[in-house]
Amino acid sequence: MAKIVEYKDIPLGDLVIGKGQVRTLEPGKDIEKLAESIDKQGLLQPIVVCEATQKGKWEILVGQRRFLAHKMLKRDTITAAVLDERVDETEAKAISITENLIRRNLSGTELIDGITFLYNKYGTAKAVHEATGIPYDDVRNYVKYPRLMAPLKKLVDEGEVDVKVAVKAQDAVDVGAGEPREEDAVKLAREMKSMSDAQRRKLVKERKDSPETTVDDAIEQARTGSKITQVIVTLTAAAHVGLQRFAKDQDTTQDEAAATIIEESLMARGFLEE
Repeated sequence: MAKIVEYKDIPLGDLVIGKGQVRTLEPGKDIEKLAESIDKQGLLQPIVVCEATQKGKWEILVGQRRFLAHKMLKRDTITAAVLDERVDETEAKAISITENLIRRNLSGTELIDGITFLYNKYGTAKAVHEATGIPYDDVRNYVKYPRLMAPLKKLVDEGEVDVKVAVKAQDAVDVGAGEPREEDAVKLAREMKSMSDAQRRKLVKERKDSPETTVDDAIEQARTGSKITQVIVTLTAAAHVGLQRFAKDQDTTQDEAAATIIEESLMARGFLEE
């Protein structure tokens, strides 16, 4: 994959927006707020560029809104991270998606479209992860969006719940012989977004093991049914950094990240029933 080789100020007139940008829905929306922030605080995150096909021009791979905000402010230049080589549309989209996943500033639809593009290109979630570095679980969950029922898609599109939560909610209602109730799925999604990963897994398991359990009972059981014990552990500096990185990757707290790692390790070693 291409690497950043330098940072430099580039004239706005020498920049063109690349096709790989994943922010496709109203990229100019609320630019005034971004411009005001940049005017007061400066540019906190450089844009990412590579050489364009047109000689003397640079293609924006990441940061079109920051570029548009600089134009609004009538700035002459913008700070950019320059890649060591040109990239194709697939790699440009991968760079843009990865950066926006870290910043968590894309809409659900934009992330789904971008990651689905990469999934179709590479063929599997594992291949996307290995080629781009995008977390495997993010790829796996976002490509499940098409199978969601319409009300859950709407919650994701409007940013009310993450697609991971929506998938878990669908799994929790898609049990038993009857047709899943859309109102149950919506209720579960809204309740599950404030739950820990362990609670979500428990709720899905409870519904699969006992489809006759009502949604309200499953929610209550997931929140209060099991005794929770707090354990204090001592980590090396390296392990702590690794835990922090895992928590950031999973968009969760360190406590929940640690609990997930411990549970998965115990299951893998046969000391905990799934």
